[in-house]
Amino acid sequence: MTRTELVVETPDGPCRATLHTPEGAGPWPGVLYYPDAGGVRETIAGMADRLAAHGFAALLPDIYHRTPYPPFDTSTLFGDPEEFARLTELARTLTPERVAADAGAYVDALTARPEVADGGVGAVGYCFGGSMAFRAAAERPALVAAVATFHGGGLATPDVPTSPHRLLGSVRAAVYVAAATDDDSFDAEAHERLRAAFDDTGVPGTIETYPAAHGFAVPDNPTHDDDADRRHLDAMVTFLREHLTR
Repeated sequence: MTRTELVVETPDGPCRATLHTPEGAGPWPGVLYYPDAGGVRETIAGMADRLAAHGFAALLPDIYHRTPYPPFDTSTLFGDPEEFARLTELARTLTPERVAADAGAYVDALTARPEVADGGVGAVGYCFGGSMAFRAAAERPALVAAVATFHGGGLATPDVPTSPHRLLGSVRAAVYVAAATDDDSFDAEAHERLRAAFDDTGVPGTIETYPAAHGFAVPDNPTHDDDADRRHLDAMVTFLREHLTR
């Protein structure tokens, strides 16, 4: 695989990113690849490489580009109150408005790359990044053709006007949501709200529940699950190929 370092100009300044592509000339279908709340690190970059190996050009942005920060160790993060508080505070800086503005810049940069094929691109997000993938599709509906989220949190929160499920009226993409059986951030009520939002807006949406815990797809997460991870990769590749390679 090839990693190309890029700088994406956002409304709030430059954002470092990497474009992960297969060997060869391309072009390949493009995918905006959002990390979990732990941000960009080698584990996530390796996951982007793995997607690229299946014939995609994956753009991995530094979602916290406004706020320089020491990297997190996700293997101990959730048991360390001080580190978890630091992560929570950092995540709060990414307001829906900032996420949407960044998303537009990321999608525009991705579609402008010579390595990326013409046509719609995908948006994939993990955990915290799941809601970002929804916002990218709403921000650039003519360009984002497929959204896939894995153990995404806060996708259908009641009484929150900016909840991702309320954006579906602006979305033209097909959506695949992989939830976890053990996940307080996407419980049965959230599942039903999201399903109803798909039905109300006519967005083609699929929700599947994996027999695993939140964080199942990310290898450096303590709740990583090998079987669920393999299933997620197969489902993601199949879904993206179906909607991006016509």
